[in-house]
Amino acid sequence: MTYELIVILSSQINSKFTKILVAIDGSKESMDAADYAIDVAKQYNASLIIVHILPQEIRYTYNVDILDPDIPATATPLKGIVELSRHEVEEKWFSKIREKAKENNVGLQTDVIVATRSIVAEIVGYAESENVNLIIIGTRGRSGLKRMFLGSVASGVVTYAHCPVLVVK
Repeated sequence: MTYELIVILSSQINSKFTKILVAIDGSKESMDAADYAIDVAKQYNASLIIVHILPQEIRYTYNVDILDPDIPATATPLKGIVELSRHEVEEKWFSKIREKAKENNVGLQTDVIVATRSIVAEIVGYAESENVNLIIIGTRGRSGLKRMFLGSVASGVVTYAHCPVLVVK
């Protein structure tokens, strides 16, 4: 089935892929998507961007008020949380992806973004601003009957993206 999807996408593209975006969340499916993206990037000699989106609720995940109750929530603690999260993401996920990309001579850029909108809107907006011409995303397929085969984020990206989206299962 993946092979058929690639054929359909390739037949709709007039030019080759030059910039590929992958959004990861640390799940096995997103890491599989990153591995697949490295292979596609190598095949097309494309650059690769890996992003991790921190949800708006990040403030509550790290309980900013406990970090320093005297600093307003809109001040520095969020910057510290982002740096802490960036460090965690770098250690857990980006380093593995960077190593495989280097082995395959694929140019790689990584980014951690704090969402100000939905995760879907952040991925689609980032792809547009970076002139990405292929998004590769993993799916879990665990959220509701309508999305039994496609995760909600993957479904949203497929719906709203300005470029082709390859969903890796």
